[in-house]
Amino acid sequence: MFSWVSKDARRKKEPELFQTVAEGLRQLYAQKLLPLEEHYRFHEFHSPALEDADFDNKPMVLLVGQYSTGKTTFIRHLIEQDFPGMRIGPEPTTDSFIAVMHGPTEGVVPGNALVVDPRRPFRKLNAFGNAFLNRFMCAQLPNPVLDSISIIDTPGILSGEKQRISRGYDFAAVLEWFAERVDRIILLFDAHKLDISDEFSEVIKALKNHEDKIRVVLNKADQIETQQLMRVYGALMWSLGKIINTPEVVRVYIGSFWSHPLLIPDNRKLFEAEEQDLFKDIQSLPRNAALRKLNDLIKRARLAKVHAYIISSLKKEMPNVFGKESKKKELVNNLGEIYQKIEREHQISPGDFPNLRKMQELLQTQDFSKFQALKPKLLDTVDDMLANDIARLMVMVRQEESLMPSQAVKGGAFDGTMNGPFGHGYGEGAGEGIDDVEWVVGKDKPTYDEIFYTLSPVNGKITGANAKKEMVKSKLPNTVLGKIWKLADVDKDGLLDDEEFALANHLIKVKLEGHELPADLPPHLIPPSKRRHE
Repeated sequence: MFSWVSKDARRKKEPELFQTVAEGLRQLYAQKLLPLEEHYRFHEFHSPALEDADFDNKPMVLLVGQYSTGKTTFIRHLIEQDFPGMRIGPEPTTDSFIAVMHGPTEGVVPGNALVVDPRRPFRKLNAFGNAFLNRFMCAQLPNPVLDSISIIDTPGILSGEKQRISRGYDFAAVLEWFAERVDRIILLFDAHKLDISDEFSEVIKALKNHEDKIRVVLNKADQIETQQLMRVYGALMWSLGKIINTPEVVRVYIGSFWSHPLLIPDNRKLFEAEEQDLFKDIQSLPRNAALRKLNDLIKRARLAKVHAYIISSLKKEMPNVFGKESKKKELVNNLGEIYQKIEREHQISPGDFPNLRKMQELLQTQDFSKFQALKPKLLDTVDDMLANDIARLMVMVRQEESLMPSQAVKGGAFDGTMNGPFGHGYGEGAGEGIDDVEWVVGKDKPTYDEIFYTLSPVNGKITGANAKKEMVKSKLPNTVLGKIWKLADVDKDGLLDDEEFALANHLIKVKLEGHELPADLPPHLIPPSKRRHE
């Protein structure tokens, strides 16, 4: 008779089914987290509500740095193309936030138009007012790099007397808004001026809780000698250590990110390796975008839960009729004690709480009588989302990644070092002699032959035991020597002839010079006598 009741109850117990991770995140946010945020006025204290575009947009890279550190030049280097609104110079040139995005034609979309476009993830920037929107634009252009990522160029952070000039909007708050939504934050420093100004220090502190997204680039490193570079690097690490309060050392990429000749080419190999590492990090963003959005939603949910406990605790302490203002002042002043009480009662980590001083400032203007009491049902819904729905989405993330293994940023500077002789490490280490007609090991073979004939070869081959006596003299670990043996024993007979022994010594030399061993023996290293059998 009442079968519809049991059906409804059954439907509630069934897990949510999603077609994609983005759709799952969107639904979970709207159905489970947003009601908690709205009930406890989360958006007035922390971050505006998320919109559909926040879940669907391409990965974004935010560039931050003092003026003239090469932010705009860095973008120009990546996309290998000028973009609308671009200005480069030693003085503070970029005075706007420029979102460099893909579009069918070149053009500029002003800030006021951007924040009303539902397809763009910028609608909530409207809250920062006209002073900011007049300094915000989108430069769109057809470019293969921008097919996969969007890049946000920011105004140069001021130093010296310039810091005292007001921008007309809360610069640190805007950067914090972007930091919550981007996939990577790149802090650029100039090797010539490492002073971290007050405004820059404030900005880095505003990026707290997003340390996992931060990468540091020491730019223009080709303009100083090696000894100076070491000192500059040490000074940068010391300065960052005082501002970024994490036990881990932040990753710093050293290089010169533009297309001009290196002024001092002594560290060319270092710069190439560092650029390659940074490019790989940026190229991985599309593949890891869903995981980043999932991670950010979890962070947001944890903060929303803590916020609910704080607001409901303040509501509980407020008197019903008299003495509201005096009690409000007392509660704001004793907010640290309320934090500790919530921490103990609900077993919440201190790192999940919002900044105490900032929260006290925001509470000054709030009407505590409008705060809501604790509603366990809303919190239980979010707990269920974190415990069950998120776990299912994690499985979907891995499935989506396996279906799109080749999803990476392509085009621009990313293609310049992919293949050919200018690829990183081409012709070095195990790749040495790749284009030579002669076998590259041949030039050192006479030296290796002298050693080979002292090891008592039988029928032109030495045993593994005899080879080991010589190979261990390299002092390489057994795990490495074992790999070299497998690569050198081309015919897999458990013995080494003179060519295979020479190859083993060549690979030992490659490893001792600091290069990695190949997973499989490259064709150009196969001994000539074995090539006929290949």
